[in-house]
Amino acid sequence: MKFGKVVKTLAVASAMLVMAVGLTACGKKSADTGSYEPKKLVVEFKPSSNAGSMSSQVKPLEGMLSKKLGIPVKVVVNTSGSSMVEALGSKTADVAFLSPADYALAHKNYGVKPLLQGERYKYDANENLTSTKRDDFISEIVVKKDSGINSIKDLKGKKIATQDATSTAGYIYPAVELNEQGINIHKDGIKTFTVKGHDQAVMAVQNGNADAAFCFEGARKIAAKDDPKIMEDTKVIYKTKAIPNDAVVVRKDMSSKWDKKITDALLSISKEKEGHEIMFKLYGYEGFTKVNDKSFDGVRKHLEEVKKLDK
Repeated sequence: MKFGKVVKTLAVASAMLVMAVGLTACGKKSADTGSYEPKKLVVEFKPSSNAGSMSSQVKPLEGMLSKKLGIPVKVVVNTSGSSMVEALGSKTADVAFLSPADYALAHKNYGVKPLLQGERYKYDANENLTSTKRDDFISEIVVKKDSGINSIKDLKGKKIATQDATSTAGYIYPAVELNEQGINIHKDGIKTFTVKGHDQAVMAVQNGNADAAFCFEGARKIAAKDDPKIMEDTKVIYKTKAIPNDAVVVRKDMSSKWDKKITDALLSISKEKEGHEIMFKLYGYEGFTKVNDKSFDGVRKHLEEVKKLDK
């Protein structure tokens, strides 16, 4: 490079540095420095059961959170995990209750910050709740008892109801683990279709619209509220490895002050009678616990593996 060009380049770089220093001196910080303090909070939820009923269930949280935080709050039941991730990235959402896979993607792509992790009671062998809390869960493959499907090898050529492709329990974990045992859900004559809500996947099996369903443990109990015969008519042929529970996250630029305010508000609400009932109806939460990002490493591995299913 000629000397004159070097001087010109240095001059431009120097000018840019002066501008950057000047902006900082004027108090204009980057939007991603953790300085965001909301005047109105948008909180997004992903359907785990019937989306319509969830919308009415989450509505009371607007008032509860608004009272705790001192600002207006809008709660939204989004249509998919991927759109929730993009909402956090585009900053049209401030807080989100993300599935494990959605959290891993949002953390990687947009640097979202985890605040809390849902905590649920463990199920026994008959899918009855125990008094032991856990911060993980499992996915199941459910079929009709009289279907003749007794193992995952019998799923070849069958029709499976799933959640969208970012759902940890409703797609990723069962799909990857079937592939590990030689069953590729995109091949082997298998047809998949997406439903919204794990209970709806179970209902698809019960109604004969699907031969099998990918769903979280306990989804049959939810579906049994609409059809009490479901527990008697269906069975579980496969259970996955443990999956970390959902994460409550905030957008990357949320201030530490507001991280704490939102965390404290949710913890407080989860301990109040009405708040606890809402959280339980939504996701089976019995409360929240501290979140550990490393707990999601298994999810990240499954996300890498699920990409290979079409290859």
